[in-house]
Amino acid sequence: MVRVGIAVFVCRGGRFLMGRRRGAHGAGTWSVPGGHLEFGESFEDTAVREVLEETGVQITNVRFGAVTNDVFADEDRHYVTVWMLADHLAGEPAILEPDKCVSLAWHDLDDLPEPLFLPWRQLRESPLFDAIRRELSATR
Repeated sequence: MVRVGIAVFVCRGGRFLMGRRRGAHGAGTWSVPGGHLEFGESFEDTAVREVLEETGVQITNVRFGAVTNDVFADEDRHYVTVWMLADHLAGEPAILEPDKCVSLAWHDLDDLPEPLFLPWRQLRESPLFDAIRRELSATR
């Protein structure tokens, strides 16, 4: 089965929020907040819900960034990841789902923590990555 994941760049002051993952799927790797698209939800609604559930942060101006096709061969999982961009509206990030995330930090594309979650490899190779870089630079 192929699942749809929503990954959200929460932008504030030229940086974006990242968390180190906990759990079986991508444990120990870093990525932006996100989660699964639920039946009947829009990408934007999923982004708002997941960021609030995971971090307590409210976001606005949610917009499409890119899409990647991510096969986790070792885990026998396949995801289509929809990368969204959003502006920080309110709230300081907190770990609200400690079973899924062990730490949160603000980063930029020149200061990425390692190791990165597998979909980042696909994102960096995507022709839409330059557009995301421009969008993130515009939030400074």
